[in-house]
Amino acid sequence: MKAAPFEYHRPGSVKEAAELLAEYGDDAKILAGGQSLVPMLAMRLTHFENLIDISRVAELQGIDLDGDDVVIGAGTPHAFVGMDDEVAESAPLLTLATPHIGHFQIRTRGTLGGAIAHADPAAEYAAVALALDAQMDAVSARGTRRIAASEFFTGLWETSLAADEILTSVRFPVWGGRTGYAIEEFARRHGDFAIAGAVVAVEVDGDDRVARCGIGLLGLGSTPVRGSAGEEAIVGRPVTELSADEIGRMTMSALEDVPADLQGSASYRRRVGAAMVSRALHSAIAEATSEERTEVTLSA
Repeated sequence: MKAAPFEYHRPGSVKEAAELLAEYGDDAKILAGGQSLVPMLAMRLTHFENLIDISRVAELQGIDLDGDDVVIGAGTPHAFVGMDDEVAESAPLLTLATPHIGHFQIRTRGTLGGAIAHADPAAEYAAVALALDAQMDAVSARGTRRIAASEFFTGLWETSLAADEILTSVRFPVWGGRTGYAIEEFARRHGDFAIAGAVVAVEVDGDDRVARCGIGLLGLGSTPVRGSAGEEAIVGRPVTELSADEIGRMTMSALEDVPADLQGSASYRRRVGAAMVSRALHSAIAEATSEERTEVTLSA
């Protein structure tokens, strides 16, 4: 099939793009890398009278440090995020997540902002944003605002962005101290959307107690989900007293409305999700404690 007819706009700046959105309102859609939107248009699952292509707006691309945050332009391709040394040093969870996103052709064209704004429940970068308490910078003709990741994802393919707003950058906090990061996901084939998955970030204090933990879940809700129950069960406890399997089951038991589809039932996804949390947590704890070679009896 082919997409229904539309008007194509290529603004040269964020200001111009915001003005076009303000002019056309609900009849317009932002086009970034196009790796999700274009197939949906081609299959006529959605339609917009106006497409506003921001793929060549230079001010939307780039990676910078700003205080305690690493700030990534929304138009920065996945491949650049995955290869960047600053990202690997400041937000390693993004580096680990990038190879799980589709195939290399998709990672070359797709953008970080596009993936997050698309709000697919199985999106890796969205789960990382939740786990790390990222902040989203949005611009419209009315001005700018910052949105916490916890308030950004509102439903299936839906966010709290207003119809006239553009996601311009994402700010990922830089974790310090003894930290560990891991991602585990299960898909039928590499490059497929995850049936279930987890990203985990852990910070351990000098007494080998978990000082901070972030868990983001993939494919386990109508939106990307935070594993709050697992986080609360971990923080403050010595790593030698933790059972990764128990934390995985606890994280899943607190979830509501786990989806069921042709890929698997809700109960199947819960079992797979528990295993993914367990594996990712085990790896993250092991990394956080590896420098001093602390004995970790965390069960896998």
